[in-house]
Amino acid sequence: MESRGHLTRVIAVSGGKGGVGKTSVSVNLGIALAGLGRRVVLLDADLGLANVDIMLGLRPQHNLAEVMDGQVELPEILVETGFERFRVVPGASGIQKMAALSPAEHAGLVYAFSELGNDTDILIVDTAAGISDSTISFCAAAHEVLIVLCNDPASLTDAYALIKILSQERGCHRFRVLTNMVHSAAEGRQLYNKLVAVADRYLDVTLDHVGTIPRDLNMQRAVRRQQPLPRAYPGSPATAAFKKLAERADNWSTPRRPSGGMQFFVEQLVGGEAGLERRARA
Repeated sequence: MESRGHLTRVIAVSGGKGGVGKTSVSVNLGIALAGLGRRVVLLDADLGLANVDIMLGLRPQHNLAEVMDGQVELPEILVETGFERFRVVPGASGIQKMAALSPAEHAGLVYAFSELGNDTDILIVDTAAGISDSTISFCAAAHEVLIVLCNDPASLTDAYALIKILSQERGCHRFRVLTNMVHSAAEGRQLYNKLVAVADRYLDVTLDHVGTIPRDLNMQRAVRRQQPLPRAYPGSPATAAFKKLAERADNWSTPRRPSGGMQFFVEQLVGGEAGLERRARA
């Protein structure tokens, strides 16, 4: 099981809206954290449109659904990315089955992830777009929720909706906010201030602006090449911004649930999904 002396930090990357760049943020933040010496695993939790493997140019042979079916062990599906200390758990629609796990399956999944935790410092969860039950559960179970915000009215309203649900229904009251694809730091700060103005008026939450990622054409070029940004364009402005973000993330305060690591995350995730499923049937 995950040792008491080792705490795996879990960061859920979300945004409420598709197209804000959360998968790119997840991948590049993971690479940058690995560059600082952290052992990072990225879980592709976009249930319907898993695309981390595409962005990294990977061809995984297995996925998490096969682990849940007992066909393979979790360490067998981990994919090496070509970056030292950075691995990926491929996503699959089978993750939705978490809401209906038997006690034995529940225990097996918790055990599998807690074993993984011994060799992982940070788990990054790339959630699906929108405010689906699965996205809410992944965010609520994580130590940190990183909200990706871009300069689009729908991005602002959807990010607020996600924060509202997490705060009012799942007890999450602190969020990190990253402004993405902006032309300047001033634009990013202005965008963040708009979100704060609405949240402060209606919600009991704390929002922490953790930085900006500049609009960088190299990002799109890297995606088309199916190569991560630091490999395709190591000298790009966005690559430098992700390094700064990783340095900040590496020094975030103790997680709000310091007593729980990877095992706690999966227990919360499965329990939260099951609770949502029971309420839907009621």
